[in-house]
Amino acid sequence: MCTVSFIPVKDKFFLTSNRDEKALRKEAFPPAVYWGNGSGLLYPKDAQAGGSWISLHQNGNAAVLLNGAFNKHISQPPYRLSRGIIFLNIITAEKPALAFTKIDLHNIEPFTMIIFENKCLYECRWDGKQKHCVQLKNYRPYIWSSATLYETDVIKKRETWFKEWLNKNPHPTQEDILQFHQFTGDGDINNDLMMNRGGQMLTVSVTGIELSDYFGRMQYIDLKNNRTTLQQFSFNSLQKVA
Repeated sequence: MCTVSFIPVKDKFFLTSNRDEKALRKEAFPPAVYWGNGSGLLYPKDAQAGGSWISLHQNGNAAVLLNGAFNKHISQPPYRLSRGIIFLNIITAEKPALAFTKIDLHNIEPFTMIIFENKCLYECRWDGKQKHCVQLKNYRPYIWSSATLYETDVIKKRETWFKEWLNKNPHPTQEDILQFHQFTGDGDINNDLMMNRGGQMLTVSVTGIELSDYFGRMQYIDLKNNRTTLQQFSFNSLQKVA
């Protein structure tokens, strides 16, 4: 949950996330549909805290979580709830952006949540003291890097990679985007999009969401086990396809 991109392409939208995690953290469960209040929510589940960092709702809403807000903070556990649980509480709401503004975040570690709701794009940040939520332009691409792992100069360099890649790939497919998230960089494995810091902190998975007017699709690449899971659903039913 540390590198995220949003890319609109014609009548589709792509939301993609690299999850950078400690090697000692338990392996996440691959995406599955979880039912509640009469609707389905598709997401990979964190095996340690039970939350998630990326999710696709049956109503077409989607969201991604990044650790940290604007600046690197000092973690001060214990916290009241994990950010992954808060994330699920927000995305299950009918209007997630509004839910973010109302949810109690007292004693919750800072985070950034990118919300795609009814074809509107929101950037919602909790800095530990205040909430910040802005609506972004859904017709332009964005890339985010977690403030807890990447310094400002690295974040800007990644933004440059993103712009250069888009100039060469103005209408990418989901496969193109997943390739970008896995293989982009300058050889510095500490800060490439697929990073590895001494085997202690590394990119463990890449997850892509593809949204159209008729269906949503989630592709999950488990990098540790070299395994890919694909799930998709129409707005009326959910079905595992691979």
